[in-house]
Amino acid sequence: MKEIRIHGRGGQGSIMLAELMAVAALEDGKYGQSFPFLGGGGERKGKPIIAFCRLCEQPIRIRSRVNEPDYIIVQDATILEELDVTQGIKKGGMILVNSDKSVANLDREGAFHVYTFSADTITRKIVKKGLPNTALLGAFAALTKELSLDAVVRAVEQKFSTEMGKKNIQIVRTSYFLLSKEK
Repeated sequence: MKEIRIHGRGGQGSIMLAELMAVAALEDGKYGQSFPFLGGGGERKGKPIIAFCRLCEQPIRIRSRVNEPDYIIVQDATILEELDVTQGIKKGGMILVNSDKSVANLDREGAFHVYTFSADTITRKIVKKGLPNTALLGAFAALTKELSLDAVVRAVEQKFSTEMGKKNIQIVRTSYFLLSKEK
């Protein structure tokens, strides 16, 4: 089983990202589970939140928070100044940070791999907003190969059937292919 912890701020689509990952797992013939941890006040715009996702070849029976993730996704790099997002990450795990800074500038070192990727830049070009969730979904799929591009696209199609869906698919594909080249 692979476990993912997503750090974001209310309104950035962290919960949606976890849901899309779980649906993509189902599209790939796997099992997926997603859920949020909103803390004391719900998902208020701008407040730090955490979402979780599990991906597995077998049915998922566990129903608790992800304390030792294989992967961490950080939707807003300013969270790195507020929280130790590396807490509990498994040795050899991966952290994907939405940032235009280099990994060296983030000052995060440990027995894990860190990747930076400016999801906001891609989303602003395509939808004129900085909503990083689908860009990070494409980047995650490219870096980890835990989800296929086809499954991710089908998950996005199911969630967004409008013109916005087509733009989100463009965001996923752009992110996926950019990160596939870099790895």
